[in-house]
Amino acid sequence: MTATAIQRLDAAFSALADPTRRAILARLMRGEATVTELAEPFAMSQPAISRHLKVLEQAGFIVRRVEGTTRPVRLAPDSLTEVDGYLGGLRDALEANYSRLDRLLEAMQTAPAKPTRRTR
Repeated sequence: MTATAIQRLDAAFSALADPTRRAILARLMRGEATVTELAEPFAMSQPAISRHLKVLEQAGFIVRRVEGTTRPVRLAPDSLTEVDGYLGGLRDALEANYSRLDRLLEAMQTAPAKPTRRTR
């Protein structure tokens, strides 16, 4: 994995670590929204929401477009591709570990029992 890819993953996971940003992404799953619309459910100012949006934009999760005086926000296409690839690699490694454990447990169950020494 390149240093740039690691930096992008760090930015993505850092962005996802905040519950407000995850809530914003959840809202954007329903469709495009303005900053005002995104700020409505939160007890914070529009500038604070804008700072969260900047983090999400830098992480590649959202895109903004200019429409008159508003800047509607939407989810970025393929924004999770790199994160999904990373998590897929972890999932594959875990599955391989569990498969090895399953084979070991199966071998232990089918192996003849070793005689134990009795002590008096």
